[in-house]
Amino acid sequence: MSVEAWLGLLLAELVMMVGAFGSLLPFIPSTPLVFLAALGHKLYFGDESVSMMVMVMLGCATLLSLVVDHAAGLIGARKLGATWRGVLGAVIGGGIGIFIGPWGILIGPFAGALALELSGGRGLGEASKAGAGALLGVMAGTLGKFACALGMAGLFAGNLIIRSW
Repeated sequence: MSVEAWLGLLLAELVMMVGAFGSLLPFIPSTPLVFLAALGHKLYFGDESVSMMVMVMLGCATLLSLVVDHAAGLIGARKLGATWRGVLGAVIGGGIGIFIGPWGILIGPFAGALALELSGGRGLGEASKAGAGALLGVMAGTLGKFACALGMAGLFAGNLIIRSW
């Protein structure tokens, strides 16, 4: 592999690590950023880059991670007894929380589920339990997305190194 290709690998991996840690922060599109780094590398280096099979795998992993991440908060809320109001509140609270910052992403789904469960006539205990489920789901989705982004970066680097030998 040429020096230029190695530098391209290092740059792509740096962007991928930003994407991986972006799963822990709002406003940084974690797995899509990892995929875009791999795509940019593939477009620039062509046959010296990763295989098309790896690109397809990275694309599928990106889509799957986004679906699972969004579903995790909803599933968490439902598992701990949220009604449709609590699930809706978790979605709305999560959407608002994105604009507040890292704490907003955690507090938003909890507060949204709690608020709409309370407005539906449920007691504080039941509403809090639904909110806690939403919070746990969001945290599980975040950790899953982080692990997926790291795995994607590892797959990219491993395939590129193997293909260079």
